[in-house]
Amino acid sequence: MSDLIQYAAQVKPSERQVAVQEMEFYSFIHFTINTYTDKEWGHGDEDPAIFNPVEFDAIQWVDSCREAGMKGLILTCKHHDGFCLWPSQYTEHSVKNSPWKNGKGDIVGEVAEACRKGGIKFGVYLSPWDRHEQTYGDSPKYNAYFMNQLRELLTNYGDIFCVWFDGACGEGPNGKRQEHDWDAYYSLIRELQPNAVINVCGPDIRWCGNEAGHCRESEWSVVPASLRSNERIQEKSQQVDDGEFARRYDSTDGDLGSREIISKERELVWYPAEVNTSIRPGWFYHASEDDKVKSLEQLLHVYYGSVGGNATFLLNLPPDRRGLIHENDRARLKELGDTIRNTFSTNLAEGATATASETMNGHEINHIFDGSPDTYWCPEEGTEQVTIEVDLQGETEFNHIVLQEHRYSQRIEKFELEVLQDGKWETLWSGTVVGYKRICRFDNVTSRYIRLNITESRWCPTISAFEVYLG
Repeated sequence: MSDLIQYAAQVKPSERQVAVQEMEFYSFIHFTINTYTDKEWGHGDEDPAIFNPVEFDAIQWVDSCREAGMKGLILTCKHHDGFCLWPSQYTEHSVKNSPWKNGKGDIVGEVAEACRKGGIKFGVYLSPWDRHEQTYGDSPKYNAYFMNQLRELLTNYGDIFCVWFDGACGEGPNGKRQEHDWDAYYSLIRELQPNAVINVCGPDIRWCGNEAGHCRESEWSVVPASLRSNERIQEKSQQVDDGEFARRYDSTDGDLGSREIISKERELVWYPAEVNTSIRPGWFYHASEDDKVKSLEQLLHVYYGSVGGNATFLLNLPPDRRGLIHENDRARLKELGDTIRNTFSTNLAEGATATASETMNGHEINHIFDGSPDTYWCPEEGTEQVTIEVDLQGETEFNHIVLQEHRYSQRIEKFELEVLQDGKWETLWSGTVVGYKRICRFDNVTSRYIRLNITESRWCPTISAFEVYLG
């Protein structure tokens, strides 16, 4: 087991994976012809004449994202109905045949430009399923069609941080199921947008397993390699060389990376989770849901479980028929952003000092306070349990502690936080994984000293940040 644990500790992310993890919180924008039919999934036979967002304002969308603290926007450029928000030369089912801007408009182009001006990143969603396109189900022809549309999006709109594929798939007009050429799609993305991550039906970021915002207590970034392929191949077992059957996992499984799980695996990969949910019950705008926007408490719950639990948070915002983020949604987004900013504005551990029971040369303990993602503390290799004692230099009231491991590994399996109260150490928080970020939230407490006990880890733990806040 020791060799396997050392191997797991040394699995690393790509630079594109690190970049998206550090974005933490970004938006989905579901907007298409469905917005005007009051449906979630279109049939592909809708008349483009009904698409007319007369007040469309991409800057308003970006401002809404920025107010919430989001750092990116992923646009549904084509949903399952096949209607394209850009004037694709490969189909007539697009904005070029709508009355909006007399058919001369380009939603994708305006949103991409607004993102650049607003200082957030731009990503694209392109549905592999297309209920309008007649070649769908004729696999070679449709794959060529899809690649042409993908090339348009990847070459005409500047830098793309993400290409988001979902797994929805139905039969084509010929009654045949489409066989997608995923490898060709991936190769084209890597060629044209090498810094873009490919999400969900892709090798870089995995789906958390639900659309309700539920988060795992232990979210591992290092998982079985079979999980990555299983995002496209829905099987539960595979034949291995010794004749036994090894479990094939999927994104809905509760445990994807514990020692028990990885002990049965021969190959591990870095495949972090993204938590996606909508600010409303639906993914597209419905006037009947104007009073059903998620509460601040609901959104904070997802934020702490995702961003604060080693995942990213993708929150859907459905523009209305005007082409605007609705007033109710925007007010809630600002409320959320203000709360997050106010909570994490002042790090009470600035100026703190620490001692550790073990330290490796060159990775000193006070690196945990320097604010740099490139420096970190760790003990000697093979040291899996360790204690860090933090001195805040004075009695301090706080209710949040933020822990971060070095961004190129995930090793902590179990930890405990304690505070010194009346000469005794009292347990404050018990947790499992840390990874990119673990936000520990608890009732207000006042103490000068905090102790972090890492009771289980892989090979040797790392800590890049130890921050303290009063929210």
